[in-house]
Amino acid sequence: MELHVAKDTQQLSENLAAFISQYIQEVLQKQERFTFALSGGNTPKALYALLAKEPYVNMIEWNKVHFFWGDERAVPFEDSRNNARMAYDVLLDQVGALPENVHVMRTDIEPEASAAEYEKTLHRYFDGKENTFDLVLLGMGDDGHTLSLFPGLPIVQEKKAWVKTFWLEAQDMYRITLTAPVTNLAACVVFMATGAGKALTLKAVIDGATDPDRYPSQLIRPENGDLHWFVDEAAAEALQI
Repeated sequence: MELHVAKDTQQLSENLAAFISQYIQEVLQKQERFTFALSGGNTPKALYALLAKEPYVNMIEWNKVHFFWGDERAVPFEDSRNNARMAYDVLLDQVGALPENVHVMRTDIEPEASAAEYEKTLHRYFDGKENTFDLVLLGMGDDGHTLSLFPGLPIVQEKKAWVKTFWLEAQDMYRITLTAPVTNLAACVVFMATGAGKALTLKAVIDGATDPDRYPSQLIRPENGDLHWFVDEAAAEALQI
């Protein structure tokens, strides 16, 4: 695991944009496509906006990048809470992503059908390969959740399925999510965590005893890949660095 600490959220986003750009370029020198699982929520918005501007918009061969999502809220695409919509608005539409390379978690069909369809897509891409995604971008909630893996829920214990859906009572909606098994087969996983509200949780996740039912982010440990944490000084405050 590598820890990258930036002064603030803006500096973190700039550092991570440079990291991702260089990584995509390196991978595309060795293979024809790059598979990128995007994170939702507010934290990556500034990062996506940076990637969609100079210099990165012209440094990356966007027509070779295949986009996926880590999780989705089962709300219509037009709903502002929809993770795919945010990514389209800020990144995909700006860089000219090819429609056939963009794989949203569908919310216009039943959640169970959507999860099954997504799992089939992933197996079509990755079966027989050493890794799944080239890059998975993740956030971490104040409660230690990542993807839609929330503390204390059965989804945290999933060992086989790559994609699952479940009703999240606290949010009164279905969530569709990648699971730990498929995420841990990625070549590279990057967490973003910002703000003082996450400092104690981040310390528990990185330095504390293993307790994924309480801190699901601890589940994410790539089996044959790299793990990076990009955090700001506020989030890193409790860590022993």
